[in-house]
Amino acid sequence: MRRVVILLGPPGAGKGTQATRLSAALSLPHVATGDLFREHLAKGTDLGQRAKQYMDAGQLVPDDLVLEMLFERVAKPDARGGYLLNGFPRTLAQAEALEKRLDKGTRVSVLNLRVPDSELLDRITGRRTCTQCGRVFHVKHAKPKSADKCDACGSALAQRTDDSEAVFGKRLAVYRAQTQPLEGFYAKRGLLQNVDGNRSPDDVFKDLKRSASGGEAA
Repeated sequence: MRRVVILLGPPGAGKGTQATRLSAALSLPHVATGDLFREHLAKGTDLGQRAKQYMDAGQLVPDDLVLEMLFERVAKPDARGGYLLNGFPRTLAQAEALEKRLDKGTRVSVLNLRVPDSELLDRITGRRTCTQCGRVFHVKHAKPKSADKCDACGSALAQRTDDSEAVFGKRLAVYRAQTQPLEGFYAKRGLLQNVDGNRSPDDVFKDLKRSASGGEAA
């Protein structure tokens, strides 16, 4: 039986960090749309260039671009037994498209991280990303050893365009309008499980792992 775990939550909720840990714990490949976008950009594909324009503006990438990247990725051999999705679906249309593509009997778990808006703002605007290797730091919670320099490669750190307060406000508004309705979509199917994301990463992870075991067949 193929297993699909969907991780939901607003920008800054900690999905990326938790998805990496959860993927390893469940032995499922972690498929993040953000990573797919960057991979296509690095390869110089047209899809990657077009996606970047939306990401830098704090907007959602159109469904046709996302779907093409996603289904290409999950068709690979390592995802035959299932996969963990982070950053997809983001709209009801995407959720419906994914539901139609899933094989009958697929075991689905939808985990929704909840974090107050004030905490989200602090997490997002304090992030600094390495301009070379992409490692992420935080000015309060994960400071680099040397100011404005990456611990891993020594390159300069910078605030991503979509991590500024102005753009974050737009991102959160878009999330509330277009992505949050997924809570109702999956709740009606008996698949949604809410997890308090405003705690220590370890406590959040324990709850996510426990909740992931409660998935049901689609």
